[in-house]
Amino acid sequence: MARYVRFDKFGGTEVLRVVDDEPIQAGPGEVRVRVHSAGLNIVDWKIMNGGPAAARYNATPPCGNGNDFAGVVDQVGNGVTGIDAGDRVFGGKRMCAQADFVVTDPDTLLRMPDALDFDTAGCLDIAGRTAWASVHSLGLGSHDTVLVSAAAGGVGVLAAQLALRTGARVIGTASPANHEFLRSIGVIPVEYGEGLVDRLRKVAPRLTAALDNHGPATIDAALKLGVPGNRINTIAARGHKEDAGITNIGGADATSGDLGVVAALVASGEIVLPIDTVYPLERVRDAYGHLARGHLRGKIVLALV
Repeated sequence: MARYVRFDKFGGTEVLRVVDDEPIQAGPGEVRVRVHSAGLNIVDWKIMNGGPAAARYNATPPCGNGNDFAGVVDQVGNGVTGIDAGDRVFGGKRMCAQADFVVTDPDTLLRMPDALDFDTAGCLDIAGRTAWASVHSLGLGSHDTVLVSAAAGGVGVLAAQLALRTGARVIGTASPANHEFLRSIGVIPVEYGEGLVDRLRKVAPRLTAALDNHGPATIDAALKLGVPGNRINTIAARGHKEDAGITNIGGADATSGDLGVVAALVASGEIVLPIDTVYPLERVRDAYGHLARGHLRGKIVLALV
């Protein structure tokens, strides 16, 4: 038997359950991955709750949960070449990842760099793609001072470091508990919340761009400080002030090659992706409760092996 996280109706963490079922098998042109680690994403929470995200991804309960995973190939279907049993891989498959086994198209998988551990690789698919695409959408360079909101979170921490690599000066919003961490990676921290615009003015009299991973307050602050709308990208407040020309570039705009570059940078230590907490699969409800409360440093992971 194998374990699978599923939900039979939309709702909060209470709808999640771990069920035992027969292991799925790889068919022709497919591979099966024995999952070691599966990362959590806010979009999982939104799908689980129903509404626009569930409609966007055609979620109809009962269904599985999660997207990001890393593990070891343990079955290779007929006709598959270029990937073998025993290969360490990572990737994503919507509403399937939180399970002992994932069956997928081998073209959706990337080999893990030798120095990359399963927990970190298991968090990279959405955050890595999103950070890469959002940063590159603004054409940042050494002339820029960019605001990155939720800069200690999973997408934000990668985006902030990728922005730094362009030569830009990076200002990151985060809770005070994460300020010293942000300083350690070269980001200037600012506390979010009431008075944000005044605090930003003190550390960056002139902002030229903004990467919003938090919500409308980031966009409003950036506009008040003179950032042109077409130099603000949001993944957290689609539709907010859209008449200002704000863009919504996210993970769908990144290639597997882009994700591979991010993975190599993390594996080499050139950028970091902290693991906030690791939960066993059976505590999936607790893991999503933690995710919903926010104030994370990096990612939350489910351990399956």
